[in-house]
Amino acid sequence: MKADFVNPFLTAAVNVFKSIMGVAPEMGKLGARRGVFTSQQCNVVFGVTGELEGQIIFGMTLFAADKIASEMLMAPVLTFNELAASAIAEMGNMISGGALTGLSAVGYKCWLSPPSLIRGTKVQISTLDIPTLVVPLITKVGEIEINISLAERKKIAA
Repeated sequence: MKADFVNPFLTAAVNVFKSIMGVAPEMGKLGARRGVFTSQQCNVVFGVTGELEGQIIFGMTLFAADKIASEMLMAPVLTFNELAASAIAEMGNMISGGALTGLSAVGYKCWLSPPSLIRGTKVQISTLDIPTLVVPLITKVGEIEINISLAERKKIAA
């Protein structure tokens, strides 16, 4: 996967986490996945269309999701409810929106689908035939995985 696809997500994630938590996350060891994988307890999934296609998946534990939602809402989240889910989806929107702005700056025009929130253990997610780069971010509330599965759209001959 091209660095041009990944770097905008890293930049946007650092900026968003600095804004939400007041401190930048540390990047963990990059990994890769192919095809189907088991998700985290809480996942925000975005489809990407345009000159790039694929998915972006933000995965975390429910504990981390509760803590991030608490920071965003400026009130403790005791139960992961609709308001907490909305806050976590918005975190994904903020990072993905910033990243797509960065992708546009390097020549890739893309659009996001509305976020889907998937909760539960042992849920399997497929990125179809697009390999996934796993970027772990270590925050003060735990690890957040950004799963980036993007490929240049195939040109259709006229």
